[in-house]
Amino acid sequence: MPQPVSYRGMTLLVPDNDSEWAEYFAHARAHTLMMRACTACGLMRYPPTHACPWCMDLGWRWQEVSGRGTIHSYEIVAHAIQPGFKELTPYPVVLVELDEQRGRPTPDEALRIIANLVKDDLSPEAEARVAIGARVKVVFQDLADHFALPQFTLGGEPPVGRVWRLGG
Repeated sequence: MPQPVSYRGMTLLVPDNDSEWAEYFAHARAHTLMMRACTACGLMRYPPTHACPWCMDLGWRWQEVSGRGTIHSYEIVAHAIQPGFKELTPYPVVLVELDEQRGRPTPDEALRIIANLVKDDLSPEAEARVAIGARVKVVFQDLADHFALPQFTLGGEPPVGRVWRLGG
């Protein structure tokens, strides 16, 4: 029986038959960011689906990634839909292109993951510090013995490519 997890007033529950996410969050609780890698073409994917989105092969294995990447896109949430996030607004949500598969299989498709951009204390990063091209690294927010959420924090490395942020 899966154990529900509480996060900002919401109940998070991964059903017993959802092995992709149960294993993903268990790896995250061990503070390891794991992706499914295709055993046929070698490309990794997120979310952790059954079939490879590029070659359609059903073979896969878990592969650890560094959790380092570059902000590919972002949004600033000004109106929280979930009541538990209202006090955090405005807060950044980022689309991170992970280093391990940057620009592959094409420049328009790569290994990308969505998460909150937070400071070391897991509070939201300031809007003025968020930019496309900024370097980030994964951090884990432990929610239960079997569950953690991967989040990202600014990595302190020089940006990659063209740096852009809303408003200049």
